[in-house]
Amino acid sequence: MSSEYSILFIPSTYGHSSNIFFSYEFLLFFLLFLSIFTFWFTPGGLAWALSKSRVGSRPAIPGPSGLPVLGLVFTFTSSLTHRLLSKLSKNLNATPLMAFSIGFTRFIISSQPESAKEILNSSAFADRPVKESAYELLFHRAMGFAPYGEYWRSLRKLSSTHLFSHKRISSLGKCRREIGNKMVSDIICLMETEGKIKVKRILHFGSLNNVMSSVFGKCYDFVTENEGQKLEFLVCEGYELLGIFNWSDHFPFLGWLDLQGVRRRCRDLAIKVNIFVGKIIEEHRVKRSENGGVVADEDLWDFVDVLLNLEKDNKISDTDMIAILWEMIFRGTDTVAILLEWILARMVLHPEIQVKAQQEIDNIVGTNRGVSDFDLPKLTYLQAIVKETLRIHPPGPLLSWARLAMNDTFIGHHFIPAGTTAMVNMWAITRDEKIWSQPEKFMPERFLEEDVAIMGSDLRLAPFGSGRRVCPGKTMGLATVQLWLAQLLQSFNWIASENGVDLSECLKLSMEMKHSLVCKAIPRVNS
Repeated sequence: MSSEYSILFIPSTYGHSSNIFFSYEFLLFFLLFLSIFTFWFTPGGLAWALSKSRVGSRPAIPGPSGLPVLGLVFTFTSSLTHRLLSKLSKNLNATPLMAFSIGFTRFIISSQPESAKEILNSSAFADRPVKESAYELLFHRAMGFAPYGEYWRSLRKLSSTHLFSHKRISSLGKCRREIGNKMVSDIICLMETEGKIKVKRILHFGSLNNVMSSVFGKCYDFVTENEGQKLEFLVCEGYELLGIFNWSDHFPFLGWLDLQGVRRRCRDLAIKVNIFVGKIIEEHRVKRSENGGVVADEDLWDFVDVLLNLEKDNKISDTDMIAILWEMIFRGTDTVAILLEWILARMVLHPEIQVKAQQEIDNIVGTNRGVSDFDLPKLTYLQAIVKETLRIHPPGPLLSWARLAMNDTFIGHHFIPAGTTAMVNMWAITRDEKIWSQPEKFMPERFLEEDVAIMGSDLRLAPFGSGRRVCPGKTMGLATVQLWLAQLLQSFNWIASENGVDLSECLKLSMEMKHSLVCKAIPRVNS
């Protein structure tokens, strides 16, 4: 090539070496910046950008890019994640489906009943992503986090046939009533000594004992008894660990560092849980051995007895048994207490609604006897109060535990690669004015005018989830809440203390009241 044409391909450096070096450096920097800018600001962020070759030319799901590398990390470290995600989806016109990233984890979230139903009822989303804390606490061997397959199906059958059957729920009715009566007595004592009550503490202990009696067949004193205090610590520690945002779940290269100490704390807790639950299982085995290997009256069986009875067929190991029993405790304790605290806060704020519910109880039950499970179907206004509280204060605003795409699939016309984590923002759905009239107003009457199913078939209000992974204990949990609410309203008038009621919320594992309800309970009838 002649020198006169070389300038078209290689710039001359004669007398301009520093300027040419600057030009090359600037050009490379500009191209690098442009590539990074395009990469980071892909709709949905980094994790979706890394999947672009799989998505191909299909239309992108709208979504925020978030911070470079981090994505929406700080949205999920907030105590109001559900509100922030709802606002983002509205701003981006992405309520049917929004894409986002947290580190290297790819997410989609639905804030609309139609797309939510596609996610929750699709066989493609029958799996769950397992957080490190859940894995370390052995929950991958229990029903909530077990991979979809034969083992999970056997657990599901076990729960529906034995643990949460209609017969089992009915057999535990007497125990639920007794625990409700104990809470009433405790409230009377506290009002006499302190003049007000911290509602959450009473409900937490009652709910924990309700689960203990059905799971282990025994109740505990959490104030003076050493075993009771130990149990409460184990439960509270587990709740905290499962609710923590763990950076290692989304940034695998941080895993070995255990910067937040989650792995260490989980392993310490798992050892204590194995000892505590293992001891109770062994006590049951000894008791059965003394009785010739059986428990005579099946109606008196607790969950440990049910699992031990299945053990004859070698269907379940001790490790799996501990995981199943421990998950029962976690899933059944605080959800009931948190929901009842929200309901009572609303009763204090809306005395006219409280009076209407009490009048219904007086008309159906009278004042000469306590409420029983048989009365609950007739207490339609009380049921409407529970539904309205589940709508406006859902304990699981993001349905607590997400789903995982097991294979490539579609939601509407959007392609979803395998391995994508899918969520439903039930809080956003229940606050949507296109779906609900005056969604910010607490109005139980709306459920008298229209019978909205809340067990999973109607995605306008599905607090227990829907589809294959719907909460297995939903019927028992709802029966407990309704019975205890009826007992508490029959026994007391609930009024504000000097501090009033603050409805600020805080999302941990469940959506709790940020400031626990402290109020007064004035006896209505002789208890």
